[in-house]
Amino acid sequence: MRVVLVGYMASGKSSVGKLLSKELQLKFIDLDEYIEQQQQKSIKTIFSEKGEVYFRKLEHEMLSKVLDENKALILSTGGGTPCYGRNMETILQKSDDSIYLQLSIPALVERIKGEKEERPLVKNIDDEDLPEFIGKHLFERRPYYAQAKHILECDGKDLETVVTEIKQRLL
Repeated sequence: MRVVLVGYMASGKSSVGKLLSKELQLKFIDLDEYIEQQQQKSIKTIFSEKGEVYFRKLEHEMLSKVLDENKALILSTGGGTPCYGRNMETILQKSDDSIYLQLSIPALVERIKGEKEERPLVKNIDDEDLPEFIGKHLFERRPYYAQAKHILECDGKDLETVVTEIKQRLL
């Protein structure tokens, strides 16, 4: 079983993926971490040295590689992964299940506010401007996320509840 988690930054893809993989006894891969290990560089460094176009091409290659080489895994993608190139098409073709962890703009703002330093995309955005930024960004990305096989509304749910609901849909 190959399960791919998609969603906006701070939607919980990595946290959900780790717990889900533990409970289902499947390998867990975070695509961003995998890319960093393969390249021996941080994504931030890859972006600054080679640019976004290079990174997105690399991301597509790594996504395909991970899904081709693993018959059973939980994969969490970067927030932008499904939105570039043919990545969403690749996810749909090469995975058994894809799940969009959907959160409202206010819920995302609350989560992102506390971790802006680790998120280069929003690092320099004032807190009062976050709702508008996230809203516009989500408007562009949602059509890609919405292609996932399952859409899971995650507002107000703790990690265990989200994982339980995913397991009910998968099993």
